[in-house]
Amino acid sequence: MSIKRPAAILSSEITSPHLYLNRRQFMRAAAAFSAATGLAATGIGLSPEARAAIKLPDARKSALSTTGEDLTPLKDVTTYNNYYEFGTGKDDPSETAHKLRPRPWSVAVEGEVAKPRVFDIEDMLKLAPLEERVYRMRCVEGWSMVIPWVGYSFSELVKRVQPTSKAKYVQFTSLADPEQMPGIRMPILDWPYSEGLRMDEAMHPLTILCVGLYGEVLPNQDGAPVRVVIPWKYGFKSGKSIVKIRFVEEQPKTTWALANPREYGFYSNVNPQVDHPRWSQAKERRIGEFGKRATLMFNGYGDQVASLYAGMDLKKYY
Repeated sequence: MSIKRPAAILSSEITSPHLYLNRRQFMRAAAAFSAATGLAATGIGLSPEARAAIKLPDARKSALSTTGEDLTPLKDVTTYNNYYEFGTGKDDPSETAHKLRPRPWSVAVEGEVAKPRVFDIEDMLKLAPLEERVYRMRCVEGWSMVIPWVGYSFSELVKRVQPTSKAKYVQFTSLADPEQMPGIRMPILDWPYSEGLRMDEAMHPLTILCVGLYGEVLPNQDGAPVRVVIPWKYGFKSGKSIVKIRFVEEQPKTTWALANPREYGFYSNVNPQVDHPRWSQAKERRIGEFGKRATLMFNGYGDQVASLYAGMDLKKYY
């Protein structure tokens, strides 16, 4: 497959606030008109009304229910996204992800496990009590958000399938369907999207299997119906619309590391001391703010996760 290099698709600066806000105003007006005329329900994905009808079990507030910071507004969380399966523009996913069909859905869990299993999404909702986890999320391009995710620790699923002693890593594979995802038709990356974690990273309590945000089911453009969230790593590590989870002995090949290993390492921990080859990681812009703030080591979760990397050269294992 011919792969277009990230330099051709990530080098542009973040869309200017003026153009971004004007376009969003247009999209909101278009959405309002569509809903008023009944067009919102004609897509092959779930309509907003049908999606709202899917109720999540009540989520309890966890000990991680706040970072002490203002939440990023829902309208920004759902209209400013990186999700290349739906396009490379930040608002492409909110415009095209309505084609995704998040029900019915299943996730195959296989590889080095004693009990391989295929989980229906409804079964996954019942594996453990849901919690609201408010996490900082940092994009490698320099922007960040604070999002109230709904889910539970990924370790809850791991316990159900009983990994063998050979399971050293976990690989997540996302849906790749050109009928539902227009970005798949472009040879931007080597589809399907794949990400991975070391087992101790996957088992860490901060790593969650996520099924919602802001108390509702995940919007399509945010990774419906199920994704993983690892808050101390750059956002592209958090695979969306997962259809397969595989436990493996060798470090899995991941999409961005394959596309450009010099720029996107396997670990991809938020580290302000290690610059991206084409821009600094020392500062970030919180969506909704115009100034920049200092980037925190491990995205501010160093007290919880730094021990995972004790003795490692984090400039080598970036």
